[in-house]
Amino acid sequence: MEENLRQLSNGATKIIKIALFGPESTGKTTLARELAEYYKTEWVPEFARDYLQEKWDANQQICTVDDMLPIAYGQTKLENESALIANKYLFCDTNLLVTKVFSEVYYDYCDPLLDQAAREHEYDLFFLTDIDVPWERDDLRDKAEGRESVFAVFKQSLIDNNKPFITLSGDKDLRLKKAITIIDDLTLARELGFSSADFIHIHEHGIPMKNIQKQLSFFKEGIPKADLVSPATLSNGILKLSEKDFQEKASFFDANKSDLKLNKFVPASGAASRMFKFLTEFINEFDIENESINAYINRKKASKLSIFIVGMEKFPFFEAVDKQLRAEFTDFDTLDRSLKNYYFIKFLLSADHFDFANQPKGILPFHKYKTHIATPIEEHLQEGTQYSSANNSSHLHFTVSESHQKYFESIIDTIKPKIENKSGVTINISYSYQNKSTDTLAVTMKNKPFRDENGQLVFRPGGHGALIENLNNLDADIVFIKNIDNVIQNNLEKISLYKKGLAGILLGIQQEVFSYLNALDSVTIEPELIDEIILFLKEKLNITMKNGFYSENLKTKIFQLQTILNRPIRVCGMVKNEGEPGGGPFWVRNSQGVISLQIVESSQVDLSNENQKIILNDATHFNPVDLVCGIKNYKKEKFDLAQFVDNNSGFIVAKNVAGKNIKGYELPGLWNGAMANWLTVFVQVPLITFNPVKTVNDLLKPAHQS
Repeated sequence: MEENLRQLSNGATKIIKIALFGPESTGKTTLARELAEYYKTEWVPEFARDYLQEKWDANQQICTVDDMLPIAYGQTKLENESALIANKYLFCDTNLLVTKVFSEVYYDYCDPLLDQAAREHEYDLFFLTDIDVPWERDDLRDKAEGRESVFAVFKQSLIDNNKPFITLSGDKDLRLKKAITIIDDLTLARELGFSSADFIHIHEHGIPMKNIQKQLSFFKEGIPKADLVSPATLSNGILKLSEKDFQEKASFFDANKSDLKLNKFVPASGAASRMFKFLTEFINEFDIENESINAYINRKKASKLSIFIVGMEKFPFFEAVDKQLRAEFTDFDTLDRSLKNYYFIKFLLSADHFDFANQPKGILPFHKYKTHIATPIEEHLQEGTQYSSANNSSHLHFTVSESHQKYFESIIDTIKPKIENKSGVTINISYSYQNKSTDTLAVTMKNKPFRDENGQLVFRPGGHGALIENLNNLDADIVFIKNIDNVIQNNLEKISLYKKGLAGILLGIQQEVFSYLNALDSVTIEPELIDEIILFLKEKLNITMKNGFYSENLKTKIFQLQTILNRPIRVCGMVKNEGEPGGGPFWVRNSQGVISLQIVESSQVDLSNENQKIILNDATHFNPVDLVCGIKNYKKEKFDLAQFVDNNSGFIVAKNVAGKNIKGYELPGLWNGAMANWLTVFVQVPLITFNPVKTVNDLLKPAHQS
């Protein structure tokens, strides 16, 4: 009898088997039939339906517990027969696990043979059909009442038996569409060597399998390097304005901003671990019993540590840490100087005390004023009232880690009323998190999917390039982008002048672009307009038409010009290169041979190519991540920013997880590949606008001292 309940293995049949699973009248039969028709293969009907209908027609008898095993035998036979003739897929309207659940629900008993067979029957995927469809009565169905509790039992049975399942909800058409997408992804997952459990894990992350496929390809084959043509320089891709020009552009922005939705977008997700990296290394490596700090500095050539100690009393957090030390060490003043410095650093980093390296940068003390200590959050709120406000209202959007939001809110609740009262500007704060669907797969050094101690796939955040989705969700005409650590103490008015100046440049270009796009929509277009647009593209946007453009007919020319012009716009502040880390402005050739202005990181350049290395080293400017963006089109509609990403770029990074070396893929950077196909303008701005705090010692620079 056990033989009659044995299922053909998937390996023997080489097919993907999908089981439809759920309570009565939830669309299983319809979906199984439609999927079989779509994939041109077989589907297995419900044996119990004909079996019980015959029993009813013959004697008006209903189902009893004695019918469970005959139904199970008949269902297994049908499935095995269909599996032998199926074409790649087999869709099962029901299965033994359904029979097991019904037996337990209605009779409070399940035959051991059925129970074992139901647990052992394998399917590549179960579709759990939701109860959000109308109940349809027939002779064999029970009643509509209690569907919720029955559905819960079905779902729990999948969980208890560790079956790979996805819930299907929605109407008939939506379910079919969802199911096809999921099955296609499952098929690709199988081709890539992933199990059903892996697939469910990937699906729950919301990551399309084509993205996983591309990531694996990048790991194995590498990411295409940028093809640098030349550095962007003044008068060759970078616009230079006088102080008077900036004032005029800023005034133009101020005169036109009242009709615009403004927002300031601040990437603030990261913890400050890199900011304190050299101090963490010191705490981990310093031999307090056998050497002095000076000996450590000499041994390790730890110049950063020396600078930190010399400037210690100038840090905005010095007094708070010093006070804590004196509270815990009553004899603190009598301690050796080396011990004092050691304990200061230990308290700064200890999870039991200040734990600064594990805090988000935005909440750390950056600036000491006469009346208080200011965090980057406060400085950004102050900036927002100055240059990204209109009609006495300012909007700021922080991208944060979900666990960090409460810290941001706590600080903002305290300082916002004070800033609003002083400025007369109402401040509106919003937050978003990096979407899990932008996470990327981690791999071993041999490019195999990396798994944790439980055998599960490991995913990593996709890097700041993932934030293009967060930016895409903002409803704004103009967005100012500035990193959380790029703030300054004092000189706010001067900073605001240049930010508003960049916004004025953006508005001026945008008005011309919109004017041309509206003109191109006209019924009649004069040839002179085409020539005027070509000149505008060359002089204002550094875009030169391909040679073949001029031989095209008028309709094709119009279409090509519309395609070029109807894109989001970014105006990027560029400072002279003085050795700070950061992406630089270059002329870059893409795979289609089109040359455009791009922000390129050194990791995107093939440094083994001497010519490319020379071009990289000849850069005169770099990008301080000071952007002003126009993200709506000439019809006041939001662009879908995902359509303007260079998906063939990104970064391979080396990481360590639980002592094991792995590789990760980071998405195209927010202002690199994620904005590769935007209209781009580079503008030189003074160095005073760029004050990042990459290490804690940067807080000792004049820009961060009163």
